[in-house]
Amino acid sequence: MLLAKLAATRSTCISRPVGVVIVLDRQVLVTGYNGAIPGGPHCTDEGRCYRRGLPFANDANKQNYCRSSHAEANALAQAARRGIAIKGATIYQTLAPCYTCTKLMAVAGIRRVVFEHEYESQDRERDMMWRKAIEEAGMEVVQIKPSETAIRQAVAFIAGETSERRLDEQSP
Repeated sequence: MLLAKLAATRSTCISRPVGVVIVLDRQVLVTGYNGAIPGGPHCTDEGRCYRRGLPFANDANKQNYCRSSHAEANALAQAARRGIAIKGATIYQTLAPCYTCTKLMAVAGIRRVVFEHEYESQDRERDMMWRKAIEEAGMEVVQIKPSETAIRQAVAFIAGETSERRLDEQSP
């Protein structure tokens, strides 16, 4: 999950930075984050959420007007573009998937979804549709949150000299 959180730092979404990592047999296959399409303007560059600035966009139709692709969709597209087989893989993501991304993951053969935070939009019924799709597809779903200890260790490691020699050259 910590790698998914790092992937989220690449997000260009002001509203909800999301990151994902797709793993198979303990090997990272691909990462993804939410952001504008290649060549498109990024909300982080403009300093505002494009969708929220539209007078007719609301929570019910937000996916019709958001310029960002979801992190899961980006990761699946990256795997497809690079010819990386992901059938049977696990996806770790910082936010529960939407219904559309759940369907994409099921079709791509993702076996297990591990997420950190619930989506929690204003439409609880819509938010629960993805869980029904997971069940119908026979996928496993697990919610986890990294422990404070794991986060502290990761921050300490990243803040330090990451590749600095740790053992004396004379050590066996």
